[in-house]
Amino acid sequence: MASVVLIVIVLGLQAANPQATRPSWTRESADGATRSSTLEQAQRFFYNGDYDRAAAVTDVLCAARPDDLEACELRTASLLFQIKRALGNTDARDKSIAWKQCAACPTLMSAFLADTVRSQAFVRARLTAHPDDEDALFFLGKVDLNYVWLQLGTLGRKTGWDEYWEARRSLDRVLQINPEHVRARVARAWVDYIVGSTVPRGARWVLGGGNKKRGLLSVREVAEAGSGEFFDRVEAMFALWDMQVREREVAGAVATARMLARDFPENRELRKFLTIHDPTALVINPELPAP
Repeated sequence: MASVVLIVIVLGLQAANPQATRPSWTRESADGATRSSTLEQAQRFFYNGDYDRAAAVTDVLCAARPDDLEACELRTASLLFQIKRALGNTDARDKSIAWKQCAACPTLMSAFLADTVRSQAFVRARLTAHPDDEDALFFLGKVDLNYVWLQLGTLGRKTGWDEYWEARRSLDRVLQINPEHVRARVARAWVDYIVGSTVPRGARWVLGGGNKKRGLLSVREVAEAGSGEFFDRVEAMFALWDMQVREREVAGAVATARMLARDFPENRELRKFLTIHDPTALVINPELPAP
């Protein structure tokens, strides 16, 4: 009789709460699948230029798991592009004026700084225990660069030098450990390109050197190799397109934009570029609104 009662109780508990009796490995597998699907959704939002939704989705992921380095880095990148879009296209003389007139920017900046500091603290603590953790080294460098690009590039503020040097050291260490790390190669190429194209030649040594031709070549090699995960390749392709536009390599930029638009037809920057330089490419998805 006692055995029968025990069986009835267990079955009742299972019916009331199936998660409680499911083996832990199946719960972890389901959670991992959900996280992966949600992160992919955020990445698609990001590369389609929907930074608001990318930031919202990654906010949920990063808040739930501060150790989700990929989601937390994408969160800071999404906030960075939200701020850039809110400020609009301004030259160096207008940046401070644009900032004062940007109603959304202070809130976005507060969120950006909070997430940046939290991610940096978490990854630095992890590196204290495991100095050669490849993932931690990469994501520290990438989060640092998001901060640097925002301060020096978007806002034109002369700050972020500690983050700049930490990023260079972290990315260089990643590439010492794994020379084929796709995202580290792209991030490091951006450092070469930006320093090599925006800093006077005589002053580049102060920033550790830079060479825009080397940066462009490195990104081109990564993009053409087609190695790594899908979104790793996408990041390399967008970097290549951006550099080609900056270098006025119109034919190459059109070819790259056409490939990207097949996977990200809602990206209005791609559509705007193709509208100007290759209108026939817009048959890819003609029902979408014009840029």
